[in-house]
Amino acid sequence: MKIQTDAYEAAAYLALPNSQPAPGVLVLHPWWGLNEDIKGVCDRLAEAGFVALAPDLYDGRITTTIEEAEKYSELMDEDAAAALTKAAADALLAHEGCRGNQIGVIGFSLGASFAVGIAHDQPDAVSAVVLFYGLGWAEQTKTQASYLGHFAENDPYEDDEYREHFEQKLKENGRPATFHIYPGAGHWFFEPSRPDAYDPAAAERAWERTLVFLKQTLG
Repeated sequence: MKIQTDAYEAAAYLALPNSQPAPGVLVLHPWWGLNEDIKGVCDRLAEAGFVALAPDLYDGRITTTIEEAEKYSELMDEDAAAALTKAAADALLAHEGCRGNQIGVIGFSLGASFAVGIAHDQPDAVSAVVLFYGLGWAEQTKTQASYLGHFAENDPYEDDEYREHFEQKLKENGRPATFHIYPGAGHWFFEPSRPDAYDPAAAERAWERTLVFLKQTLG
């Protein structure tokens, strides 16, 4: 599938459930790019009864090394990526298989910041946000969404104090928020392609919680 912004056209991965219309979920990839892990998330969401769409924020670039991922994330135009995220949300809402006028968003690491941003920028369109070991600006917590967070106990990329501050800001703004900390897990614990970090037990628990949350929030 292609997503059109004012500036350019980008690829996106679309997964459809057998029964439609169905609730829509936008999936935002980590700094590795739109890889097989993220496509797999979309496929699993479709199997669970959701229309899932993952835009490519990296214009086709995919990496498995931290060094390249750092470079790609630094080269990324954040304004363009935010515009693409908005265009993808609009495309998902307009898809004939998508039910209703609200969607959920799942953001992984780098993608989490864009999940937080789209919920803030389109409060009437986003009712559920799932964050995997990533956050965004605490100033963007005044939304209409409910939040579920999955975070690793051993994570050099996420500061515990800031995570607690972010969660507190959500609650101050009246947003339902549940953040889970997975003991012994590290950053990227949900991603099978990261054998250095993948934790099958934690990943399965996070997935179960995510599906319950999305079904309760999106219907």
